[in-house]
Amino acid sequence: MLCACSGEQFKFEEAPPRSPDSLATRDFSASGLSSRTGDWESKFDETQVEDVESTLKEALSLNYEEARALLGRLEYQRGNFDAALQVFEGIDIRALTPRMIRAIAERTKQRKSRSKVDNVLPNVMSMHSVSLILEAILLKSKSSEELGRYTEAAKECRIVVDTVESALPNGMPEGIGEDCKLQEMFHEALELLPNLWMKAGLLDEVVTAYRRALVKPWNLEPQRLACVQKDLATTLLYGGVEVNLPPQLQVNGITTPMSGTEEAILLLLILSGKMALQEIDWDPEIMDHLTFSLSVTGMFESLADHVEKILPGVHDRAEQWYFLALCYSAAGQNEVALNLLRKACGSSEAKHRPHFPSFLFGAKLCSLNPNHAREGIKFSQEVIDLVKHQNEHFLSQGQKFLGICHGAAARISVLDSERIIFQKESLKFLKDAALNGNNNDPEVMLTLGLENAIQRNLNAAYDNIMMYSDMMAGSSRRGWQLLALTVSAQQRFQDAETIVDFALDEAGDIDQLELLRLKAVLQITQQQPKQAIETYRILLAVIEARKEHWLQAKTFRHEALTEQKLEMEAWQDLATIYADLCSFLDAKACVDKSQSIEFFSPRSWHITGMEPDT
Repeated sequence: MLCACSGEQFKFEEAPPRSPDSLATRDFSASGLSSRTGDWESKFDETQVEDVESTLKEALSLNYEEARALLGRLEYQRGNFDAALQVFEGIDIRALTPRMIRAIAERTKQRKSRSKVDNVLPNVMSMHSVSLILEAILLKSKSSEELGRYTEAAKECRIVVDTVESALPNGMPEGIGEDCKLQEMFHEALELLPNLWMKAGLLDEVVTAYRRALVKPWNLEPQRLACVQKDLATTLLYGGVEVNLPPQLQVNGITTPMSGTEEAILLLLILSGKMALQEIDWDPEIMDHLTFSLSVTGMFESLADHVEKILPGVHDRAEQWYFLALCYSAAGQNEVALNLLRKACGSSEAKHRPHFPSFLFGAKLCSLNPNHAREGIKFSQEVIDLVKHQNEHFLSQGQKFLGICHGAAARISVLDSERIIFQKESLKFLKDAALNGNNNDPEVMLTLGLENAIQRNLNAAYDNIMMYSDMMAGSSRRGWQLLALTVSAQQRFQDAETIVDFALDEAGDIDQLELLRLKAVLQITQQQPKQAIETYRILLAVIEARKEHWLQAKTFRHEALTEQKLEMEAWQDLATIYADLCSFLDAKACVDKSQSIEFFSPRSWHITGMEPDT
């Protein structure tokens, strides 16, 4: 029996030979014990028998756990996952966990103190034994995973993380992985745990597991750390679940993410900075995720800043200029975007293959601004020339932009003869675009209707717009607006107002603002100033209510500027109405409101000049 301390009895009940590295051997030597009878008699008296018996029991029991860990590892390596689980089930993990926590903490303190004596801690597990047991728990988790028991596997894997985190609350000290596999086992568990929760379908736990891997310094290699950050960002972006930050991570300040999307953006910005500094390998997926996240939040200028930081050689120059042009155009800076496209399509790239998307995008941007109409004609003609050899399905798009630019050139032309030529060319190219698109492109039909309306071909314009409305199933604000304008040009003002009222019921928030102003203009045309004033009051009330939304969102600045311009024009319209009614004090108040938005607006000063001296 173990309680009998005679040398003969210990020798009789001695277990099979053990490895010198076994925990039992180390614990005996650490306690200053020897299997020789003389040593026992010299070191212990009868009052210490119970302490010795307890030490022996713990040592032999733990050696039994080590044996199971080694046997389970062998079964796992052979692919016998059921057998491995049965072996691992025999390990009393709950009883060993406190001892492992104590052992990790104590051995780490001993390492920090740089003690040269590694066996002065009685009854404390060695780091080798701790690593062996942690490996057994990890292999038990992997065995459950192989058998499709993902929730059980995740719970087992979490034991490894909980154990090490409890022992090292401030993170993993440097150099701990030199003597044992503890750090290796822990890193593997950190990366495995969120994947197991993902397979179990518990996204809340997935996010929590990723955050645990990132919140403390666990000595992960830069590339592995980047992978964890990237996986957390993608989970937050596409997981469809919002997991609030735990209280210990919530810090008051502007840098604290308020949502999962903001947290994902912060992580991706960190990763893009690391790529720019070449701390980690270039990963195009990170830029893809960053582009998506900043696009859906309207942070296009910030996206452009990070695209500009991409090292030369990653993308072709034309490709990078095109990407930047997309960013700045989405941010409402079309002039900056057009300058970039001039670079992509300029003489510096003449020796390279023409970058077709840049020419097409350049034609589109020029078609939006009459001042660039002639340049847009050149871009559009280049698009048509290029589609003869590739991308033939873009022919109708090139003809559409060519027709729009000819129409814009006609409106800014000084010579009547030149204007007539541009107008004819505009209708010709737009009709060709409609034919090449088999009349299935609603944008071409809308543009053709607009050009016909501008050239006072009202019947043709009406037919084009009705075809466009049929294609869009009546869901386009621009279609309703153009139809109302065309009908009003036919002096059918009441019908035009009815169309606007119908469109208001179908339109979204931003579209309603444009339609409300059009309705007020139609009421003014019908000599109904009181109704027009009421419509403007509703319009300004909606704009005022939406200001709070823009202040909270802090994004989509170009849309906020569009509404601000609309507000200024509404005050100017009101000032004109009050001036016509000889209510000059009210007119002045409206002018002051418009000048508070844009002080140097010519129309505001024109209205001011029309007011009589008071």
